Amino acid sequence: MTALHDLPAHELLAAYRQRTLSPVEVTQAVLAHMERWEPHIRATYLLRPEAALAQARASEARWLRGEPLGLLDGVPGTIKENIATEGDPTPLGTAAVELVPAAADAPPAARMCAAGAIMVSKTTMPDYGMLSSGLSSFHPLSRNPWDLSKGPGGSSAGGGAAAAAGYGPLHIGTDIGGSLRLPASWCGIFSLKPSLGRIPIDPPYTGRAAGPMTRTVQDAALMMQVLSQPDARDSMSLPAQDIAWGQFNQGAERLRGLRIGLLLDAGCGLPVEPEVQAAVEHAARLMERAGATIVPMQPFMTQAMLDGMDHFWRMRSYIDLQALPAERRAKVLPYIRAWADSAAGMSGTEVFNASHQFHLTRVNTVKACSAFDYVISPVAPNVAFQADLPSPTNDPLRPLEHIGFTVPYNMSEQPAASVNCGYTAAGLPIGLQIAGPRFDDLGVLQVAHAFELIRDPQRPWPQPPGA
Repeated sequence: MTALHDLPAHELLAAYRQRTLSPVEVTQAVLAHMERWEPHIRATYLLRPEAALAQARASEARWLRGEPLGLLDGVPGTIKENIATEGDPTPLGTAAVELVPAAADAPPAARMCAAGAIMVSKTTMPDYGMLSSGLSSFHPLSRNPWDLSKGPGGSSAGGGAAAAAGYGPLHIGTDIGGSLRLPASWCGIFSLKPSLGRIPIDPPYTGRAAGPMTRTVQDAALMMQVLSQPDARDSMSLPAQDIAWGQFNQGAERLRGLRIGLLLDAGCGLPVEPEVQAAVEHAARLMERAGATIVPMQPFMTQAMLDGMDHFWRMRSYIDLQALPAERRAKVLPYIRAWADSAAGMSGTEVFNASHQFHLTRVNTVKACSAFDYVISPVAPNVAFQADLPSPTNDPLRPLEHIGFTVPYNMSEQPAASVNCGYTAAGLPIGLQIAGPRFDDLGVLQVAHAFELIRDPQRPWPQPPGA
């Protein structure tokens, strides 16, 4: 039998409906499993077992009355700590932030609560979400369940580790340059960065998206039904739209006749590791056998685009850090301080030219993708790296060399997913990125699910040491 903590959301909901399982026993099983894992991977923030069990008991009572609260009633999950939850501080991964209780749930948290999901914990992130790592000046170091010497990626570090480790089936992270897809790739899970505004978030800003982190496309599609409800607090929120998220399963036939671009060179950043390229090429061949036409693509990003976005973000962070009192600024990770401080001498012209690279990235990405139904690529040029490093280069002046495949779709507002497509010889997961046209979030889910059906058998999920 599948362990309770490993059951997908749709199976849990069916069991609740049939009264063969209770949200209480499922939550107890998830919490017990977390207790075995958590000393090793440190994925959680505000883990409060009694609060989770209280939610579970309320859910159990609703199911016994035949009155579930919503689509996810009684299903355990986690939420990234930068998504505000009422009454809880939002440290943003850094010891420099004052711990002030949030006045209200941010939209993703509010939607999950309204649907009856059990939030067993919040999850960790690095300082200000500006690292693809689990390194933080506030949280303990988060690690990758597949290999404890490696990091889970970031900035949705805890969410990626929690999903891979089996902390319930539903997890929410955020993404401004790859922060959902990178940990999904390095932890072997599924994640969707939706079209900008598809999932309302507060505060909103250019490129930022919240999204599901799950083990399967099916669970992500279920979450999208809940998370995509509009919210006036997000000035970039898309209008309400009746999307048939339940039609994510079109079978492998969904690939037949599609024209799919294959991008193996980001045009900037680190070179693609041979094992990553081999896994993505194998995924392309599987899609081709299923009836898709695979067309090699030329890079559409440039190093100047990546550097420009990096330099603009440095200046933004420099301004934010300079606004802090000296004693709080000193608490920020030295790597982040060095990165931000490097912008101190930038002129207004340099800042403008850096900001212009966001627009150029958007234009180039949309133009390059317009010739295809979907585009596939590596999620990252590398696999999970050493846990205590802030970035693959460990160089604050070359901090974003691994996001050349992911960041374009934040700027173009297109949906892009990560789905596992293989493993290295050492057993580390490798993610395939699937990007679609703006607003075609359902299509990306359908293509990702089609790939799930044809990919090679998946390895068992990692187990806690000593299990």
